[in-house]
Amino acid sequence: MRFILSLFFTASVLFLNAQNNYPQDYFSSPLEVPLILSGTFAELRSNHFHSGLDIKTQQRTGLKVKASADGYVSRIKVSHYGYGKALYITHPNGYTTVYAHLQRFAPEIQAYIKKHQYEKESYQIELFPSAEVLPVTKNSIVAYSGNTGGSGGPHLHYEIRDNKERPINPMLFGIDIKDSTYPIIKSIYAYPLDENSFINKTNTKQKLRLIPLKNGDYTIKNIEAYGHIGFGIETIDRQDLAANSNGVYNIQTFLNGRKNFELDFRRFSFNETKHINQLIDYEHYTTKKKQVQKLFRKNNPLSLYKSIVKDGYLSIEDSTYSVYKIRVSDYKKNEAWVTINIKGSKNNISEPQKPHTTPYYVKANKNTNLEEGHFSIDFQKDTFYDDFYMDFEVKNDTLTLHKNVVPAKKRFNITYDLSSYADADKSKLCIARLIGYKKRAVYTSTKRKGNLLVARTKALGTFTLATDSIKPKITPANFKDGQWLSKYRYLKIEIEDEFSGISKYRATINGKWILMEYDYKTKTLTHDFNDGIITDTKNNLKVIVTDNVGNNSTFEALFYRK
Repeated sequence: MRFILSLFFTASVLFLNAQNNYPQDYFSSPLEVPLILSGTFAELRSNHFHSGLDIKTQQRTGLKVKASADGYVSRIKVSHYGYGKALYITHPNGYTTVYAHLQRFAPEIQAYIKKHQYEKESYQIELFPSAEVLPVTKNSIVAYSGNTGGSGGPHLHYEIRDNKERPINPMLFGIDIKDSTYPIIKSIYAYPLDENSFINKTNTKQKLRLIPLKNGDYTIKNIEAYGHIGFGIETIDRQDLAANSNGVYNIQTFLNGRKNFELDFRRFSFNETKHINQLIDYEHYTTKKKQVQKLFRKNNPLSLYKSIVKDGYLSIEDSTYSVYKIRVSDYKKNEAWVTINIKGSKNNISEPQKPHTTPYYVKANKNTNLEEGHFSIDFQKDTFYDDFYMDFEVKNDTLTLHKNVVPAKKRFNITYDLSSYADADKSKLCIARLIGYKKRAVYTSTKRKGNLLVARTKALGTFTLATDSIKPKITPANFKDGQWLSKYRYLKIEIEDEFSGISKYRATINGKWILMEYDYKTKTLTHDFNDGIITDTKNNLKVIVTDNVGNNSTFEALFYRK
């Protein structure tokens, strides 16, 4: 059977290669070092698919980043979070390459950005230069690699997008990564999909015993099942020269030799990446922090699904024998197979699990409003994928809004009426989510509208009214008040807020705004004296930092420069 399926797969690969219309020699590597990955295209991340390749930069910053082809800088975005410092280059063939988490830009680009930052008096900025402003040639240096934004360590995030802004696996364009390692299957789960379906005589999800074979494949201890069932898989891939747990390229399933399901991770659009939470077993992820991909589809519009028969469900009848196979492959066609033998049997099955019911039934295709005490919750139509019974309770200023085990498509509003609070207290209040065993309060993005506090979130769980009356802390990092800084290149200040987090900051010297780069990971503001803004000998520095509730602190110091 494996030989037959392998022949089928080989034929499929040849067909796909013949249909690959992506240019193979157009884009060159963006780095001069060997390409070793810490992250692959479309691998599963928290609440999204990864949209590019994360290329290792030898655990350092400052490597030259080169334009992969001729074109022009069409977009520049500088942000505290996300991509950090990012550059977008549009090419004559209609594709755009993206370079993110950069340390700094090439001098001409850097000067263009700083000019606009000073004009707007903002470090965070997004620019869309026209084609003639910043043209680039293939292999010209456009930036230097870094660790800005949401990066967890030095690397270059690299993307190729089509003219509809859809990210595509760069390997399809000939970006070559050494990989001779088979994907790894970490666990397999089986799911009864209704109250009349059973696996190993129970009506609940089952973790199956995974047995590795010598050839890199796996088998499962034989199972008994009846009714409509589905499977889930936890799997990773590793490339040569790296130990990172990365995503796979393709997953297919076969029932008795016929393909009935496929996940193809070659391209997706940003407006669908949120549906990852319906692809995975979301409850398993939020409770066990492991991502199990469901090999069946339910109310999920992802374009990654291909060749699906009956949504990937299996209908197992009594007194039957079936063979279910899963093939997991990486881009270099290394593959791992899982074989599951299924005996259809409805003998000696247990009683179906009774569904959990509450007085609050949320229908996915209708608006729902829940009110109790000072709280009001609004779920707009299509907030959720499925109908379900919701746990809802209010005690004093604490709201129980189910457990965070049901994925949401979009944000919903939690509103708290502050009318009973004194005016002096209202400005310090916000809504927080209680997480973990110790119910630690974590600020939830909150806005005040008159006497109403409104928080927007995609996560269910327990929420409470919280007070933040502590001002941010501002501390000089590399100088003292009254110090001469003539030989210094940078002025550094540490800022920190204990609860709601930093919302904004403003720095001036002698009343003139200065650019300070904020790195939230190191809690540092940095000004580069090479900007040439500071020309006086005696300089009065003033920094104002505001948190998300509105508390603000002011720091002032005097320094001298020649």
